[in-house]
Formats: sequence, C-alpha cells, structure tokens
Amino acid sequence: MATVADGRVSAVRGAVLDVSFPQGLPALGEALAVLREDGSNLLAEVQAHLDEQHVRAIALAATAGLPRGVAVRALGGPLEVPVGEALLGRLVDVGGVPGDNGGALPADVPRRPIHRAPPPLAAQSVTRELFSTGIKVIDLLTPLVQGGKAAMFGGAGVGKTVLVMELIHAMVERYRGISVFAGVGERSREGHEMLQDMRESGVLAHSVLVYGQMNEPPGARWRVPFSALSIAEYFRDERRQNVLLLMDNVFRFVQAGAEVSGLLGRLPSRVGYQPTLADEVAALQERIVSVAGVAVTAIEAVYVPADDFTDPAVTALAAHVDSMVVLSRQMAAQGMYPAIDPIASSSLLLDALVVGEEHVAVATEVRRVIEHYRSLQDVIALLGIEELGIEDRRIVGRARRLQRFLTQPFAVTEAFTGMPGRSVALADTLAGCRAILAGECDDWQERSLYMVGTLDEARAKEQAVRQGEGKP
Repeated sequence: MATVADGRVSAVRGAVLDVSFPQGLPALGEALAVLREDGSNLLAEVQAHLDEQHVRAIALAATAGLPRGVAVRALGGPLEVPVGEALLGRLVDVGGVPGDNGGALPADVPRRPIHRAPPPLAAQSVTRELFSTGIKVIDLLTPLVQGGKAAMFGGAGVGKTVLVMELIHAMVERYRGISVFAGVGERSREGHEMLQDMRESGVLAHSVLVYGQMNEPPGARWRVPFSALSIAEYFRDERRQNVLLLMDNVFRFVQAGAEVSGLLGRLPSRVGYQPTLADEVAALQERIVSVAGVAVTAIEAVYVPADDFTDPAVTALAAHVDSMVVLSRQMAAQGMYPAIDPIASSSLLLDALVVGEEHVAVATEVRRVIEHYRSLQDVIALLGIEELGIEDRRIVGRARRLQRFLTQPFAVTEAFTGMPGRSVALADTLAGCRAILAGECDDWQERSLYMVGTLDEARAKEQAVRQGEGKP
C-alpha cells in the first residue's frame, strides 16, 4: 500500500479515533496505520468524514495508552491481509498477524484487500453435487451441496459450536480442499480448544484459522469475517481449490456492527440494531459464492438471542442461506442430540431434481409422522396415549422411534460421553428411516434406536436387550 496522506490523532474515545489530515482526506473504508510509541502500528478503518480536515475511524485493536497527537498514515486503500499457502496451519488475527506462537509470516507473502466486490452474476456457478456430512438428520432433512450456504440457528447452549466442530471432524476424510475458519467473537477457551483439536486430528495442515475474539474491540470482530473471506477467495480464484468456509458465530458480527454504529453516534433501528443491518449482512454473504469449477461451501453458526427467531439479525441472515438447521432447546432438554428440529429445519436443496425422488419421499414422510405426533402431544399429556386410536398410536410409536434414530454420538463429544462417534452414509440413513416408517421396528424398544449409527447397529442392540431379558 502506498502512503496517501499523513495526519495526527486529535481525539481518542475508546475504539473511536478522530484524525486530522491537513492535506486531504482518505476515502471511507480506507485503512489507517497509527504509529504507537513502541514503534508498532495500530490499524483503524475510516468510517466518516467530519469536515474538510477530520475523519472518524474505528480502531481494529485496543487503544489503551494511545495519546493524542501521534502520527497516522493513510494506507491508500482497504486493509490488506496476507493470503496463500503460507497461512495454512496458522492462526491469525483480523490484520493477518499470527497468534499461534509459530513465528512471523514470510516477507514475500501475497496480500489482498478485505473489501472486494463479489464476482459478477454471469461468473457465478451452482452445482448439484451433494455435500455429505455423515450426520443423519442433516443429510436427510437439510441436505447441503458443494457451494451451498448452511446456517445453524440456535439459542445459548443448544450445541451450535459442537455441531460445527463435528462437521469439521466429519469432513477430514470426505472433503478434499482448504478449510478457512472464522472465529467471530469467540471465547479464548474455544479458540484454544479448536486449535488443539485441529492439531490432534491432522486437519490443521489444510486449514486457516482467523480469529477476532470476544475480548477484542468491536472493530476487530466486525471485520474478521471479511479477512477470512479474502483468504478463502484467494484459494478459490488463484489456486482454483475448493474451500470450506466455517463461521462461528455470525451473530457476533452483527452485534459488533451494532456496537460500531452506536460508537459512531448513529440512531439505532429495530430492537436497537444498526440502521445498516441488511447492507452489512449482504456485503458479507453475497461474497460467499462459487465460480466455474471451484466451490466455496459455507457453514455458519448463528446465535438466536432469547430463542427469538423473529429477531431482525436472525431474519436478515436467514434470507441468504440455502439450508437452515434449527436447533431446539426442547429437544436438547430431552437428550435428543444433535438437537436439530426436524420440522423447523429446511433446505431449498431438498428437491427431487437435486437429491432424487426417493430421498424427498422419505424425508417428507418422516416430517409428516413427527409433525402428526407433535399435534397429539397435548392430548397425550392430558389423557394418556391409551385414549388415542390404533392408527394414531402406531404413528406416535414410529415418530418416537424416528426421533431416536436421528440422534447419533459425535466424535468431538467422545471424551465427555464415552461413546465413539458415528458417521452414517446417506443410503444407510434412508434405509433405516424407510424400515421404521414401514413398521419393521414397531415392536422394538425405543432405547435400542437411541444414539446409534445405522439400523443394523440398533438391531444388534435390540437383540442384546432381548437376550438379556430372556425373550425369544
């Protein structure tokens, strides 16, 4: 980046800096380098022109101890981050500075701006190649495709991060490409655990971790997804490699934008969110696209505040994804893990032209049976299941068995549960659901289907239970 103009810090208010430029103002969105007294640079981004000689900027790092009057350089364009092979296996911050005690990046590493226009619509491509996860309920009811966008929506403590980590683990062998993980507003503990898990599982060599942690200023959390996107776009455009882009948690990006908006003195909009909410979400999501022959597949965790799915941030994010995986607190309370709601979850890709007519038929029937069971739950709670007709009792039994069959143990929770993880092929998932819907398991105990992989495993469990009870 070339130096455009030199200025001085005229005011410091937390993460907000006012900078005077006597010789002309840098553009909105341009990066500034503030020279600290120890010789290091503090990065900031121009957000507003106050008058002919002053700009207001948001700092991307802590401003503690920064005095007025220090020199500022305008860097002549948006913040640039290092990209390319040198970042594989590394953990970096919003500016591309390593945070894993692994030494500095090479001096000749290529750099790319974090703000770029998405590829033109004519250059974008779609594919119908399924992106198999090995997680039964996702592959059956909310299928993903190469180059698709999926979001995990859920309140606090229902398993979003565990689900994202399991997807990373499940795709080590299945997925051939680069993984870029954006930790937006993550706890330091979660970042450390992710780094250790990736090292132990051997995924780290093909991954880049980009973190803007919870203890960092809002500017860093607000811009870290764009840094991760620029790294992913380099592998897509320059190296022609498929990229798996994981973000946890995208709500923290929106939250950081609201903090920045408040710091800049903008009037809040609905529920206190920034007035530019839709534009900011679109600027991020519209860049996650595939081009001819190369796919960027995005899996995002989204926190739902107070379990309110009508929250403006949640609805703004939901508008941009292909597959919505909704996690249910009620199912988590019942021990149904993964706690994915089979009715509320949906996917645009559950279409006969994408997954085939048989898959759609099984998924539709599974949903119908579980929905029928839910409609009867009030009656069962008041009067008991004995008051239902024969057909309704049969449907309730099958729905309960389907709910238990769609649970499975995860590899990332093995240390806590003692149960080894299961990865299930789509064909086995469909075969198991078909068998339950056809009544083959009507006389099985429900616990035989709980936390298993394939139906054969459940059958062996049922036989062991019967032999233990002395039944023929």
